[in-house]
Amino acid sequence: MDIAAGDWNACAADSTGAVDPFLDHAFFLSLEESKSAVRETGWLGHHLVLERGGAVAGILPCYLKSHSRGEYVFDAGWADAYERAGGRYYPKLQASVPFTPATGRRLLVRPGEGADLARSALVQGAAQVAAEAGVSSLHVTFCPEDEWALMGEAGYLQRTDTQFHFENEGYGTFEDFLTALSSRKRKVIRRERRDALEGNGITIRRLTGRELTEAVWDDFFAFYMDTGSRKWGRPYLTRAFYSLIGERMADRILLVMAEREGRYVAGAINFIGREVLYGRHWGAVEQHPFLHFEVCYYQAIDFAIEKGLKRVEAGAQGEHKLARGYKPVTTYSTHLIVDRGFRRAVEDYLERERRYIAEAIDELGALTPFRRAEMEEQD
Repeated sequence: MDIAAGDWNACAADSTGAVDPFLDHAFFLSLEESKSAVRETGWLGHHLVLERGGAVAGILPCYLKSHSRGEYVFDAGWADAYERAGGRYYPKLQASVPFTPATGRRLLVRPGEGADLARSALVQGAAQVAAEAGVSSLHVTFCPEDEWALMGEAGYLQRTDTQFHFENEGYGTFEDFLTALSSRKRKVIRRERRDALEGNGITIRRLTGRELTEAVWDDFFAFYMDTGSRKWGRPYLTRAFYSLIGERMADRILLVMAEREGRYVAGAINFIGREVLYGRHWGAVEQHPFLHFEVCYYQAIDFAIEKGLKRVEAGAQGEHKLARGYKPVTTYSTHLIVDRGFRRAVEDYLERERRYIAEAIDELGALTPFRRAEMEEQD
């Protein structure tokens, strides 16, 4: 990366001075230096930089993409339709954090006076770059709602999707959280947690900071490779990536590892933000009933409550999270399509998709395990 860490993080910082772990210069640099997100893997860094008075005033993290993998906002159908009609969908511009379906700012500007103007300049500048760069489109994914609205006003097409997040309602303990659930759901979760550990002879270890040794990363990478090979065919992240973030971000990482008979058999990686715990990926070399739920979801809730974090974002998709206390929420992305005819077709599709997503979230919201006064169950 040719943007200085100080400039990058000054733009990535929020009003309190904190930097989201996925927006930190160290995270992007680790993706690049580990050869995870580089030209050879179809992620050519093409970050847009706004300068004012010779200083960096804003950044749009962006990549020139030759495929649509590792994005979690799916446009492969668009690419197929456009190319069957005689167009060339790739390369495209992707404004995102590679391989990371977590909501966060994309219009990175220095806080303070002039921030709103800088955001608008980035939006307009990105549209101009897309029009002049010979790409089919620009996609800004997992942006916050206010940026989504700003880009929508500037003519970007608006898209929504669904994730499942745990909201910490001021719980003091995991048991406090359980009391907010219906009796039947409390019993199910207690049984799953008991069976995941006692029935399999498994102990949970939470590792962070100096505990993240190279031996631990070797074990976790084996889990990641096993799961990634089955889900995606080719895992996105290299082994070197974990060593680099272990050096640069160890105190912002939580590994939840499952140990059985003296060795680790499964684990999940989480990143610790100022208010949010971000669950990313998990893997296992042994399969045990309910272990996935314990390692990925219940341990994350437990940790967030202990640390007073407001939310757990457990990654993309997964309606099974609903029964574990995670609620449906809307995620946002915007899309700038250069070809006018193709834009009209995508715009029509997105209007219908947004209605469907809104209806689905309403329906899913009615299925949460939380108690309702009119449906109170007897213990």
